[in-house]
Amino acid sequence: MSDATRRSLLTRLCQQGTSRVTDLAESYDMSLNAISKHIKVLEKAGLVARRTIGRTHWIEPRIERVRLVENWFKELKSIWELRLEKLDELLKDGGNRNDRS
Repeated sequence: MSDATRRSLLTRLCQQGTSRVTDLAESYDMSLNAISKHIKVLEKAGLVARRTIGRTHWIEPRIERVRLVENWFKELKSIWELRLEKLDELLKDGGNRNDRS
């Protein structure tokens, strides 16, 4: 999920549903081979699955796995929000202490 192209591919698949690799590649300014490499990374992570019918490769999102990642990101966001709130409180308290002296 660290790569913008992979995030974009996954978003597109989740929004549009199962797509051919060639159709996905048309939306990006990169080679079919480069898109295939990104898809292979998503496959390895279990976020998409590939079905081959004849010579056509269909990529489908594995929504249940995507939801797991989404929930994990939400948890991380909550943790960081709490930490930032604490930091804000500390900074405000520190500023008040300086005013008293």
